[in-house]
Parts: sequence; C-alpha cells; structure tokens
Amino acid sequence: MAARLMDAVAYESYGGGPDGLKHVKVPIPSPKKDEVLLKLEAASLNASDWKIQKGVFRPFSPRKFPFIPAVDVAGEVVEVGQGVEKFKEGDKVVAMLNFINGGGLAEFAIASETFITSARPPEVSAAEGAGLPSSGLTAHQALTKAAGIKLDGTGLLKNILITGASGGVGHYVVQLAKLGNTHVTATCGARNVDIVKSLGADEVLDYKTPDGAALKSPSGRKYDVVIHCASAGIPWSTFEPNLRATGKVIDLTSRPSTWITIVLQRLSFSRKQLVPLIINPEGENLDYLVEFMKEGKLKTLVDSRHHLSKAEDAWARKTDGYAIGKIIVET
Repeated sequence: MAARLMDAVAYESYGGGPDGLKHVKVPIPSPKKDEVLLKLEAASLNASDWKIQKGVFRPFSPRKFPFIPAVDVAGEVVEVGQGVEKFKEGDKVVAMLNFINGGGLAEFAIASETFITSARPPEVSAAEGAGLPSSGLTAHQALTKAAGIKLDGTGLLKNILITGASGGVGHYVVQLAKLGNTHVTATCGARNVDIVKSLGADEVLDYKTPDGAALKSPSGRKYDVVIHCASAGIPWSTFEPNLRATGKVIDLTSRPSTWITIVLQRLSFSRKQLVPLIINPEGENLDYLVEFMKEGKLKTLVDSRHHLSKAEDAWARKTDGYAIGKIIVET
C-alpha cells in the first residue's frame, strides 16, 4: 500500500537561506507510543530555526537531511499513539516539537504527549498559539526563575529593563513582567515605540538615540534586573552603570564575551551579575501561558502570516531582522 503523502518545506544541506528551502512531498508520519499526529494549522519561526540551517548546532541538529524546520505549532489531533491519555482525536493543541527532529513546516507533524503539548481553547487562535511555545516559555523562565518575579503581582517592586522589547521573546517579556509588581523600561526601534507602550511598558527608549544606546531610564531609575533579548551585542560596560548594587543582567543571547565577563565578575567578587539563561522548557508552564492568553492577559503580536506554499517569504522576513513579534506560517 502506498504511503500517504503530505506537503512540506525542507532543506537538504546547511546554508542557503530562503533559497535553500524546497517544497517537497513526504510520507505522513505515524505516531508511536505517547505521541500524537497533528494536522497543522500554523507554525511560528524562531531565531534558532535559521541558526540550525546555518549549522550553528551541528552535529546535534539537524540529525539528518533533508530537514523540515520549525518546532512551534498549533493544530488538531488526528491520530493518537499507544498509551496516550491526555488527548484524543479532534482536540486542538499548541505544541513544541522535538528540537532535533523539527517538522513544523508541513501539513502534519508528530508531537509528544509527555513533552510540551497543551490544549488550545477556542479563545486562542492557531496563529496566537503557535507563536507561544519557545518564545513564551523563554520569557516566562527569564522572569520567574532567573529574575524571581511573581506573576500574581505580589512581591517587592522591581525596576526592569527589557531590550529588544518588540521582538519574538521581548514582546512576551513586557506583557508578563507587567503582571508582576514591576516598573518596566523597554528598548526597541523608533517605529515600534507605540506598540511596546501598548503592551504595558512604563517607559520606552528608541535604542538608536543617545539615551537609548546608553540604556538610561527616562525617570532616572537604576535597574534591579535587565532581560537582554536584543540580538545586538551590548557590552557589560553599558549595562553596569545602570544597575543597582545587586542588579543582574539575564542574557538570552549569550556569546563568548558573556562568559569572559562572568569569569571577571567572579574574580572581582562583583555583586552585579551577568547571568546567561539556559532554556529548560516545562510543559506545565505552557499550560499556564495558554490560560493567560485565554483570559486576555497575554497576546501574540503577529508580524506577518504566510501560507506554507510561500514559506520562503516567511524565512526571508525572519532573517532580515526587522520582524515585530512572531512570523506565522499557515497551512
């Protein structure tokens, strides 16, 4: 019996950018134990997707070519594997696929019931849900685990700076931070200032202005915490004078200079800290974020929507570096 085929987008080697993506027909996968087969409605792109294509994570990912990229998806369960208890056929879900195997730019994909898959209520659209897993969980971990902020509004007031506040992770950080007892200063490009203010930021700086480049709070505040989401490298010498005595920078974009700074801090016994964020996604936290979205406390800013047949346009939009929020590919 011939295998059932589906449309997908894949690349066959490292590099190539949008031109390296090819439209292919591949067999629809079958769910194994504790897995579900999803008919995908939407997927979102992350910086890690094009980094994988560039070979940043070789030899761990991709495990083999051709490789179907993207891991953040929303869709409907159409088949369940042995042992699945949480979901049934017809359920709408949001999921993070296996990072090594990918699979999001396709009509169907396999998700694990036991990894990061959450029920999606009717109040949350497929596009909104697909934007959430990687970026939302990163934002949640940075704020709650690394910064110690309680999202129920309790705790002492903390002054927070968020760089890259209009980006895929940054726009979630702003919204979640304002659920806590925080004063939020944010940086972004001039054209996005009003958007970031609408997300709840108390102060917004254009990063290209002198004060924005220096990260200076317009109200003269020193920061308890900086959540550094911007892809551009900012030296410790720019962060340091803006921090309180025990302030810390949580770096979501670690590079070699990050680790050099950490070593120097420890040698000098500095009370100010640069802390790289090691992502450890947890399924229960995705449930938590989906509930926030259902209640209207959190939203996904959708930069643009592209059909799977035009996935290379979405890829080009991601790699040009000017996207606001999330780029969505729909099937």
